[in-house]
Amino acid sequence: MSGDLGHAPVGIDELLERVRAGYRRIEAREAHEAARRGEALLVDIRYAALRERDGLIPGALVVERNELEWRLDPQGSHRVPEATGHDLRVVVICNEGYASSLAVASLHRLGLHRATDLVGGFQAWRAQGLPVEPTGP
Repeated sequence: MSGDLGHAPVGIDELLERVRAGYRRIEAREAHEAARRGEALLVDIRYAALRERDGLIPGALVVERNELEWRLDPQGSHRVPEATGHDLRVVVICNEGYASSLAVASLHRLGLHRATDLVGGFQAWRAQGLPVEPTGP
C-alpha cells in the first residue's frame, strides 16, 4: 500500500512550503562565499539550453536534474568524485529557485542532510553581480 493512502492531494505551492520548512535556504552571496572557502559544493541542475543562454557559475558542478540523486549519493555506483559523504554541504541551483527546493527534499531522503538550495536560483546569483562565465565559443 502507498504511504500516501488516505491523504488529501497537496498543491505545488503547499508542497514547496512544506519542503522549505525543513531546512534553511541560502542567499547567493552566502553561497558564493561558502563555495570560495571550500565549505560548499555548488550544483547547477539547470538544463543545457539555460546554461548555454545564461552562462555558468565558475566552479559549480553541472548535474542534470534527472541524474542528481545518482551523482550525489555517496553510496551510489554512479556518484561523482565530489560526493564524499552524507555530511557534504550541497547548494542546489536551478534557474529561479523552485525545482531546486524539490531536489533538496530528494537529497535529504538520501541522507544528505546538509543539502540546501539557492533562493532565487541562478537568476538571483546573476542579479547580485556574482561571477558568471559564458559557455561555448
